[in-house]
Amino acid sequence: MLFARRVSPFSQKEIESHQKSIGRSTKFKIDSINLHHLKLFVLKLFHSINDFQSTKKTILTLGTFDGVHIGHKKILERITQNTENGKYESLVLTFFPHPRMVLQEKSEIKLLNTISEKTKLLEATGIENLVIHPFNESFSRLTAEEFVHSILVDQFHIQKIIIGHDHRFGRNRTANIDDLIAFGAEYGFEVEQISAQEIQDVSVSSTKIRKALNEGNMALANDYLGYDYFLSGEVVKGKQLGRTIGFPTANIQIEEDYKLIPKTGVYVVKAAVDQKEVFGMMNIGFNPTVNGQKQTIEVHLFEFDADIYGQKIEVSLLEYLREEQKFGSVDLLKEQLNQDKINALAFVNQL
Repeated sequence: MLFARRVSPFSQKEIESHQKSIGRSTKFKIDSINLHHLKLFVLKLFHSINDFQSTKKTILTLGTFDGVHIGHKKILERITQNTENGKYESLVLTFFPHPRMVLQEKSEIKLLNTISEKTKLLEATGIENLVIHPFNESFSRLTAEEFVHSILVDQFHIQKIIIGHDHRFGRNRTANIDDLIAFGAEYGFEVEQISAQEIQDVSVSSTKIRKALNEGNMALANDYLGYDYFLSGEVVKGKQLGRTIGFPTANIQIEEDYKLIPKTGVYVVKAAVDQKEVFGMMNIGFNPTVNGQKQTIEVHLFEFDADIYGQKIEVSLLEYLREEQKFGSVDLLKEQLNQDKINALAFVNQL
C-alpha cells in the first residue's frame, strides 16, 4: 500500500508542524542491557530520508510500527541483533502521514501513537536511527528501481533489509519480495524475510488493540501492547466544576487529532508529572450531568494539588471502571465520584 497514487490530505505546513513538535534532529540517550553487554543507545531522529547520514552500513526495516507493540518488538529485536556489536547501524524507516491517510481518501484511521510517542517507544528498543519521512504523492511515484537504488543503496548504505514476505513496493506496488532479493543480488545487500506467521501476529495484535481500546478492555489492550496505553497532552483550563465538589481535574488537550482516544467512561490511571508517578482516575466523555457539548479528557490525581496548567503530562490507562452517566444532580455525581475513587484505590492497592 506504500506507493499507490493519491493526493495527501495533509499540507506541507501541517507535516512541518508535527516535525517541529519533537525537533528536527533530536538525540535521546537511554541505558539498555542487551544479551552481551551494557550499551548506551543513542537514537538519532531524522524527518527526511535525505537528512540521514551515517559512516556505517545499515540493517533496516520499514513500516508504520503503530503502537510499537509486542509483535513489532520481535522484528525490531532482529534488527538490533544483526548489527554485530556496532559493525552496522540499525535503522527504522517509517512515514507520516500514515499511508492509509494518503491512499484512502475517506480513511478515518486513528493511530495508537503520535509521532513523539512512537519515537519514545522506538527509543526504548535500542534502535539507533529513526527516519520519519513525509509520505506524499511524489514519494508514491517512485519506481521500485528508484527506491532501491536512490534510497536503500545510495542514501541508507544498506547491508541487510528485514522485511515481510508479502511486502510490495514501487509505483503501483508492482515489485515484490522476489524483486527485492534480485535487487539485493545486484547491489550487494541481503534480504531477510519475516515469516507469514510473524506478519499475521503483527496484524492481529494491531487489530485487537484497537478493538480492545474502543471497548474499554484495558487489560487486553495493554497485554498486546506490552505496556500501558497512554495519552499525552497539555493541561489546559476547563470549567473547573470538579474543584467545587472536591475533585479538581487536569483537563488534557491532545493536539494530534489522529490519536486514538479509547471508549468514553471512567478509568484508573497513572500519570507522569515532573518525573513522578501519581495515580488517579480519568473521565473521557461529554459531562452530560452539566450538559457538556464536546468531548473532554479530565484527570483527577490522588493526593496531588500542584499547579500544572500549561505542562505536558502523560497519562497511562490501567483499568476501565464504568461508563459515563448523566446524574440527576451534581450531588449525585459527587457521590458516584467518591465511589469511583474507592474502586480506583482498591485497584491500585492490588498492583
